[in-house]
Amino acid sequence: MAGCAKRCKQGIVKFALSLHKLVTGTLIKDKADDDLEMTMVCHRPEGLDQLEAQTNFSKRELQVLYRGFKNECPSGIVNEETFKQIYSQFFPHGDASTYAHFLFNAFDTTNSGSIKFEDFVTALSILLRGSITEKLQWTFNLYDINRDGYINKEEMTDIVRAIYDMMGKYTYPVLKTDAPKQHVDAFFQKMDKNRDGVVTLDEFIFSCQEDDNIMRSLQLFENVI
Repeated sequence: MAGCAKRCKQGIVKFALSLHKLVTGTLIKDKADDDLEMTMVCHRPEGLDQLEAQTNFSKRELQVLYRGFKNECPSGIVNEETFKQIYSQFFPHGDASTYAHFLFNAFDTTNSGSIKFEDFVTALSILLRGSITEKLQWTFNLYDINRDGYINKEEMTDIVRAIYDMMGKYTYPVLKTDAPKQHVDAFFQKMDKNRDGVVTLDEFIFSCQEDDNIMRSLQLFENVI
């Protein structure tokens, strides 16, 4: 089990590197078979054709991403602890554990306690190549921590604090203690159109699309991913 966990962690790192190459256009075709190999694992992903139809990735891109994921993580799933450990490596100057927890839950749409390959590529397809509306819907779901269809001030405060913690003191050396509250107040001033204390999905999408500054701020979230 320890060996599998170690290989799984290494696999997610390779998966992240493959994703980076995919995004930057430096993905190099390897010499492996072009067919998606399906070995006996704890979780067998959906068929390649189905994933291609459901995402904005090509068959070749899915093959490369899955090969790296499967070869180093034979179980075919990633638990939250492994996800946190890997994600924290990208933010060595801060504490990314809380934000990684929220992000893990956003990927784990079925509340299974684990992330499958399909979960990864579905979310990444939206964040990297989805429409503006799709990206905003996914981001709203991330902020809607309790998944009740609304974003309240407590949820937004938790998200903002988690982002500040993740970026670390080197990024925010003179951050005031009330900075998260100010950020949240500004968020609700723009988003909460009917002033009922919560932000709905429609309010969120409408507010983001009408405000260039908010649209640009969402790029920070994409870079974090």
